[in-house]
Parts: sequence; structure tokens; C-alpha cells
Amino acid sequence: MNIIDAHEFTAERAWGAIDIARFDGASVRLHWTDQPYIWHVNDGPEVFVVLDGEVDMQCRRDGREVTCRLKPGVIFYADEGDAHRAVPIGPARILVMERVGSI
Repeated sequence: MNIIDAHEFTAERAWGAIDIARFDGASVRLHWTDQPYIWHVNDGPEVFVVLDGEVDMQCRRDGREVTCRLKPGVIFYADEGDAHRAVPIGPARILVMERVGSI
């Protein structure tokens, strides 16, 4: 058993993370960041939950970019092949569940 206070978690670099769990080929990680992530496409589904702070999630759909502001408690789901990138508005803590080794 382990209890993690996400509001207190920080990392030495943007998108630094701690592994919380791994099961059935999936990982659950807590990330801290204050910098944008790169545009990417996952090789499987990704669930992204903002726990602290705010994040603009940029997505590419039908040849155009769409941005959604994610606040604490908001869940973002990206399916395999969905191009997206997260841009935090100041420091943010994010729970990410995805295939082990996914970018």
C-alpha cells in the first residue's frame, strides 16, 4: 500500500514522474511539469487526468488544431493515433495511464 499526496509532488525537470503502478501492460504515473510536452501520437490509448493546476490540451482533428482547457478533475482520453500535446498554464500535476513505454 502507498499513499501519495499529488499536491506535494514535484520533479527535478519538466515531465518528471513517479511510477504508481503497472499492470496488464499499462502504467499509472504521476507527472509534474511547468513546460509544454511535444506533439505526439501514442501507440495505444491514454487517459490523462489533471490533479493540480491547469493544462491546455492541444489536439489535431480533421486538419485543424483544437485546444481544450483542462482543470483539476477533468479527464482527457486520447485513442491510438490521436495527435496531441499538453501545455501547462504554470505548474501542474497530472495522472497519466497508458501503455508501458509509450511516449
